[in-house]
Amino acid sequence: MFRQLIATVLAAFALNAFAAVEINSASRAELETVKGVGPGLSAKILKAREAGEFKDWADMVQRVPGVGAASADKLSKGGLTVGGAAFDASKMPPAAPKQARQRKTGGEAAAASGDSAAKPSKKAAKKEAATS
Repeated sequence: MFRQLIATVLAAFALNAFAAVEINSASRAELETVKGVGPGLSAKILKAREAGEFKDWADMVQRVPGVGAASADKLSKGGLTVGGAAFDASKMPPAAPKQARQRKTGGEAAAASGDSAAKPSKKAAKKEAATS
């Protein structure tokens, strides 16, 4: 009898641990029950939510700083939902290439293209300063 009672209590706790948390209606405390969501991320989520509910996971990833597709997948596996849906990577728009997202200027562009003469190394800069 006692074993059955303990098993029932443990099963109830296990079900609560895996209960879905809807990002559009959850309080800060509820968000923080999701594995991977701490005080910092819950604050970012609530701040982004002030502009309106999240339409889908892609909208959430775009609006919450520091959350990408990989972390969205982990949060979803931890029980977070957007619009009642779990994360689906196939519904995410393709990511822009990193080079296209960064604006390069002057020495940065030359250094990225392999032109080491455009941006001298620290040693070369020190050596030049010492001889001047």
